[in-house]
Amino acid sequence: MTTDKKQINHSLLRAIPNVDKCLQELLARPEIDQVPVIVVKNSVRDVLAELRRKIMAGEEPAAAMLELEALTPVFLERINKEQQPRFRRVINCTGVIIHTNLGRSILPDEAMQRLHEAGRRYSNLEFDLDTGRRGSRYSHVEKLLCDLTGAEAALVVNNNAAAVLLVLETLAANREVIVSRGQLVEIGGSFRIPDVMARSGATLVEVGATNRTHVRDYENALTEETALLLKVHCSNFKIIGFTREVSLEELVGIGQRNNVPVMEDLGSGCFIDLSRFGLMKEPTVQEVVGAGADVVTFSGDKLLGGPQAGIILGKRDIIERIKKNPMNRAMRIDKFTLAGLESILRLYLDEKTAVARIPTLAMIAEPLDKVKRRAARLAGRVRRDLAGSCAVKVMEMISRVGGGAMPEQNLSSSGVVLSPVAMSVSRLETLLRRLDVPVIGRIEEDRLVLDMRTVADDEIPLLAACLKQVLSGRAD
Repeated sequence: MTTDKKQINHSLLRAIPNVDKCLQELLARPEIDQVPVIVVKNSVRDVLAELRRKIMAGEEPAAAMLELEALTPVFLERINKEQQPRFRRVINCTGVIIHTNLGRSILPDEAMQRLHEAGRRYSNLEFDLDTGRRGSRYSHVEKLLCDLTGAEAALVVNNNAAAVLLVLETLAANREVIVSRGQLVEIGGSFRIPDVMARSGATLVEVGATNRTHVRDYENALTEETALLLKVHCSNFKIIGFTREVSLEELVGIGQRNNVPVMEDLGSGCFIDLSRFGLMKEPTVQEVVGAGADVVTFSGDKLLGGPQAGIILGKRDIIERIKKNPMNRAMRIDKFTLAGLESILRLYLDEKTAVARIPTLAMIAEPLDKVKRRAARLAGRVRRDLAGSCAVKVMEMISRVGGGAMPEQNLSSSGVVLSPVAMSVSRLETLLRRLDVPVIGRIEEDRLVLDMRTVADDEIPLLAACLKQVLSGRAD
């Protein structure tokens, strides 16, 4: 029995056409005339390698399926897939506004125009137009940041993890940093404050208990080796119950009495008080700077709504020391980040404009009635185009801010819930995820949920077309 099957497998393996024969057939076809030969060759090799693996694993496809005529459509499908960008647009139906896996904050048109200009033309990235000499790339956004927040000086690096690492290495290498135990957080991607501190060369000094830390805990931990008092804003979790936290104002008082600088890592920093939109009060960057923190760090692509960046604000002498750190060059931002960030910061010069134009803020602030109307539009299209293919229902649901911010905060939302008739919900989710423009939703109670808070008005026709393609069977 084993010998026969082995013989059959070898027979099937010999029936697989060779790469050169397949290439000769494919390269003569007009539909792939503009496809690079290396893409065609790699696609053929991948398809043939998969066939060999299946046969060696005991599968026995019909001999006709190994003929060149039958394999050609498979080759073409693989070539088409390989031609698609790996990094591409998706439709976010998850209801998570700052979705780390889906690119965090999306940028307004103003910022995209500036990015386009920065890429197509030369720029004064490090050229001072007033003096005609070499300038600093940071000057393009430093004044804006200081004007908006009240900080004395500012610096921008490539993300907030880099910002924290750079500050710690500059101010506290080979010395001690005091942190409350309740603030030793881990965020996405296994980024842990203790690990970053160790990489910076600073020594972590933990004080207090997980749920309660007092002023005396910091004061008792101070030594001649203390370089910094660090407060980490726990935006991605919350301890409730019997708790006590030392406020930033109290920490600044300790620092001033002992001549020790105070740093706050805000993580997901924001320039606008979002409690007006029904969310919990979070400290704004301006409030933290105003409370006397010597240095503040936060992300550019979370609640700020801009491109990925790590923003460092603080006292002028401290920021100057950080700028001179050789590590700063390894973490510096490029012209695209600068262009996008400057555009976002200019919108903040008028708060109403910022809320209206910055997508992250606009989605947070959008009234529920508008979200409901968008859900009704999509549901109407699906019912019209796909009657009988699935059950369609408009439901109220909960959205999230995301990005490690406000973990307990719910945003009332509305969406479309689909129960397909001819396929499983998991199959529907998979097919939507594999489209040219993937649709990312979530499965709840054996139904596909499409939250409309994170879907733009102009995406409704495309989303409806994607659903039609899949539910009508044209995406298999």
